[in-house]
Amino acid sequence: MKLEVYRHRAPLAHTFESIGLGGITVGFIGGSITDARKCHGNWPETVVHGLAERYEGLRIRVENAAISATGSDLAVFRAERDLISRGCDLVFVEFAVNDEHEPAAKRMKTREGLIRKLLKDGKRDVVLVYAYSQQMYEDMAGGRLPPSIEEFERLAEHYGIGSAWAGLHAWEEVKRGRMRWEEWLPDGLHPDGRGSFSYGSCVMEFLAREELRANASGPDSFTVSVRRELPEPITPGHWEDAQLLSLDSVRCKGIWSLRRWPYAPWAEQVLYTSSIGSGLEFPFRGTALYLGFDFGKRSAEFRYRIDGGEWRESNRERPSWCGDRGWFVLNALAEELERGEHRCEVEVIHGNREGCEGTQFCLAWVGVLP
Repeated sequence: MKLEVYRHRAPLAHTFESIGLGGITVGFIGGSITDARKCHGNWPETVVHGLAERYEGLRIRVENAAISATGSDLAVFRAERDLISRGCDLVFVEFAVNDEHEPAAKRMKTREGLIRKLLKDGKRDVVLVYAYSQQMYEDMAGGRLPPSIEEFERLAEHYGIGSAWAGLHAWEEVKRGRMRWEEWLPDGLHPDGRGSFSYGSCVMEFLAREELRANASGPDSFTVSVRRELPEPITPGHWEDAQLLSLDSVRCKGIWSLRRWPYAPWAEQVLYTSSIGSGLEFPFRGTALYLGFDFGKRSAEFRYRIDGGEWRESNRERPSWCGDRGWFVLNALAEELERGEHRCEVEVIHGNREGCEGTQFCLAWVGVLP
């Protein structure tokens, strides 16, 4: 079986119409490989520069919503706020690597929910970008699609979304001697300057091929036609309707403040305390509940209960690379509730866990699946 770097499925009509009108908003969402804050290199920069160079004078707005060490489960909650409401005409989605640790059933739900959210209003194009992790080595060496990518490709076929396998492009560059492995992945996962350039060049080649296809199809390919209705979903329980609750709906007990949060661009405000025993309470309607935190070694743990039931304690992993704060962590509090009204109570505790060096509690948002 020959693995393919580029898969072209439907014209990027929004992209080329926007370029023709002189301005485009390009969105990115993914993990650390895409995160604009990382100093090890950043392939979206190659794409943005490539667009500016190819279409001189084009006004390009960039909405890079990627967050290190996060997956499509967090992204589906953030899509409306961080990409859709900001008017993105073209969105690149990169989660083939960060979703690998999740069960296949869950990542299909979160990925399909994310794709449906991005496509639902018919105002943007979506392109899937696949990076590389060492877990993919054996499959790629054997000419097979790694499971994480194969699942994405099923969704891409169903929704008519193009994909650029940047990891395979870089792999082939290494095989041909154009790039050394250590230039590509100096730490084994994150591309450095040369590797990021390889990923970005792959995406730019994908866009160039799309433009050639559109030119060959005539001027109508550059104009957005009547919005296509989304096909029926293929994953039962997908997360398209994931939503965020306002922090104003949370009632505080004890010592709290609602703060503008300068430590993370993805958290405009947080409910903050460092007081053990302080609590939160809020109603919600849905079948699943998630809390999003600015998390780190100085974060407190917490206990919680739903509908007055048994108290449960969080016990969050704190890897060696985890800093004092700055890691966005999504915690599932309940995932199989009966549909309807519920009430959640949360109380801050120290935790007495290894690596737990503080008592800060920074709640960024509350997410619900209806």
